[in-house]
Amino acid sequence: MKSWTVSRGPVAAIPIDVEKAAAINNLLRQPAGILPALTGDAIRPFARGLFEELRSALKPDVTVTTLRRAVAAFVHSKRYYFASAQPDAYRHDINGCRVEPVSTEDRLLAQQRFLGLCRKQGNTDLSVETTGPSQVQPDKTQRIRASLLGGKGTKSAPFN
Repeated sequence: MKSWTVSRGPVAAIPIDVEKAAAINNLLRQPAGILPALTGDAIRPFARGLFEELRSALKPDVTVTTLRRAVAAFVHSKRYYFASAQPDAYRHDINGCRVEPVSTEDRLLAQQRFLGLCRKQGNTDLSVETTGPSQVQPDKTQRIRASLLGGKGTKSAPFN
């Protein structure tokens, strides 16, 4: 699989992402800064080992299995994979600070999983995953192709 070369910028959380993040935070003694609190907040890839930090912040009456399920629901989502798949994606610590770039191998895996979820959900218009001003405009070749096709395909694809 060829790696994506164009970044779509930050991936904004939608209400379901915020709900999943809140479910994780409700299990912790204090909220994790990496998680989106509001619709529109950026979804940020987790640093390696972050689960152990979350685990150490668990409320006393919460099981690790409950945390594992809540975290899995968040990190195995289409938008989390999309955020991790960006060429300029960085991993973040529990406070939301950049730690290191997402490795090429991890980005490719995220791209594969993102595309697999899109196909599974019947979403072939992958440009819907881009949000706000970071959406890439069609280049000259794409505009010419679109005009020849009668306006079809005017949205940019999420990768080159």
